[in-house]
Amino acid sequence: MKISKVLVVDAVINMFLGFLLLLLIPFPQQITQILGVPEVKHAFYASIMGGVLVGIGLALFIEAFREKEQGLVGLGLGGAILINLCGGTVLVGWLIFGKLELPGHGQIVLWIIAAILLVISVIELVVHTGEKT
Repeated sequence: MKISKVLVVDAVINMFLGFLLLLLIPFPQQITQILGVPEVKHAFYASIMGGVLVGIGLALFIEAFREKEQGLVGLGLGGAILINLCGGTVLVGWLIFGKLELPGHGQIVLWIIAAILLVISVIELVVHTGEKT
C-alpha cells in the first residue's frame, strides 16, 4: 500500500478547518471579531461547512490509506484539486468583488486561507501530473 502524503496533508487541513468551524460555533461573534471576518447571525451555514470539510477530510484519509485493489474509494487527488481550487477561487472572488467591509486583519486572514487553498491545488496538480509520467 502506497500512502499519498499529499492526500494525508490535505485531509489533516480539511479536518482541522472542519472541526474548527464545528467546535467554535457557540462563539461565532467573538471568533469573527478576533479574525476580522464577516459576522453571521446564525451558525447554520458555518456548521454545515464544517461538516462538509470533515467529510472531505475523512474521504481523503480513506483514499490515502486504502488498498488500490479493494476497499472503499474515498476522494482521489483529482477531487481534492477541484474542491480546493473551487473554494479558493470563490473566496478570492468574494475578496475582490464582494465589497466586504472587513478590517485589515480580516482581509489578511481570508487572503491567507485563499492562498493556502490555491497553493495546495497547484502542489496536488504537480504531484498528480508527476505520477502520470
